[in-house]
Amino acid sequence: MKKTLLTALLVCPLFVGAQNNPQKAEVTKRADAITEKVINWRRDFHEHPELGNNEIRTAEIIAKHLKALGIEVKTGVAKTGVVGVLIGGKPGPVVALRADMDALPVTERVPIPFASKVKTTYNGQEVGVMHACGHDSHVAILMGVAEVLAGMKKDISGMVKFIFQPAEEGAPVGEEGGAELMVKEGVLQNPKVDVIFGLHINSQTPVGQINYRPGGTMAGVNDMKITVTGKQAHGAYPWSSIDPIVVSAQIINSLQTIVSRNLNITENPGVVTIGSIQGGVRSNIIPEKVEMLGTVRNLTPADEKMFIERIKTIAIKTGEAAGAKVEVLIPYSSHYPVTFNDVALTEKMLPSLQATAGAINVKLKPPVTGAEDFSFYQEKVPGLFIFLGGMPKDQDPLKAPSHHTPDFFLDESGFTLGVKALCNLTLDYMSMKK
Repeated sequence: MKKTLLTALLVCPLFVGAQNNPQKAEVTKRADAITEKVINWRRDFHEHPELGNNEIRTAEIIAKHLKALGIEVKTGVAKTGVVGVLIGGKPGPVVALRADMDALPVTERVPIPFASKVKTTYNGQEVGVMHACGHDSHVAILMGVAEVLAGMKKDISGMVKFIFQPAEEGAPVGEEGGAELMVKEGVLQNPKVDVIFGLHINSQTPVGQINYRPGGTMAGVNDMKITVTGKQAHGAYPWSSIDPIVVSAQIINSLQTIVSRNLNITENPGVVTIGSIQGGVRSNIIPEKVEMLGTVRNLTPADEKMFIERIKTIAIKTGEAAGAKVEVLIPYSSHYPVTFNDVALTEKMLPSLQATAGAINVKLKPPVTGAEDFSFYQEKVPGLFIFLGGMPKDQDPLKAPSHHTPDFFLDESGFTLGVKALCNLTLDYMSMKK
């Protein structure tokens, strides 16, 4: 009881003070006024999703909106990205805000009026296209932030760079894309960015809640390809073969010991997953070759280095023991660094989040083994990436449809909190730098 009372006493002055802050009050007023507009933008993007590096319609709508607000706009960044720069009425730091724009090759089955009916060909297959991860809401929220801050331009101490990024889910085969390409093309320069903020909506976090974590927040990811080459033989005479299927099975089982025996699980989680294994064409032929594809997730560079070394050692030595040749490519086609929230920046900005959502609604979260290419920006400048609730309050998080699924669903009433949070993070950071 005493602890609860103390928490309430500590929280209340902060939250009440926020309501009495003229700048925050103005943000609240402006954000509330465009709630319907933000929801309508999101519904339009949801009904017309576009895959990575093909967000042409989305980019056109964003650019038109930013230009109408008097914001300097550059298009065609990293294929289809849009970057806007709002110059405040007073000198100060450059704050970047990022939203990702791309959809996924998922066929929607949510019974909503604005459900996607878009289809396309992806990796040779006809598939549906759906905003099954909430990027449509990220775009709509950041467009709302741009409108709110543009209306307060004369009182802004610094510049705001709005980054609308393509291909967060990965570029098409054979293409570059996403945050890595945006950084390569200089999105954090001219003007030079001092700090970057971003958010991701979450379908299993209640509306009205903001989650955060200092340090390693989302995993770094490497994909891998393991090729096992043996000796082909008739299935009836296995002693004539060097069986790559048996070797592959031994490798798969042994890889799981990295997490169970090499990783200090009291400090950070890690994941080794083999998601594909291809080898052989008939039941009575032992093939010459097996190919495996997998993913590796880590929360620190040290763990990543250890995982890569152990994967190579286990796979190659297991093959040698059987007389097979094993090749390990890691990373094979993609690598995202750890999404690492700058610890000092997170501590500084926590009061801003608490003042926006109410301290009781801002919660420390465990690390996530999913990955985010927002990490490429954080490698260059201090960054803070937060999670915004998008689940109806009366729903069980364990039963709410997860991201990247056909039933993915968001409660749109949470979008306005996202607008307010990004606005207040921007303005509060600028006020600290005066």
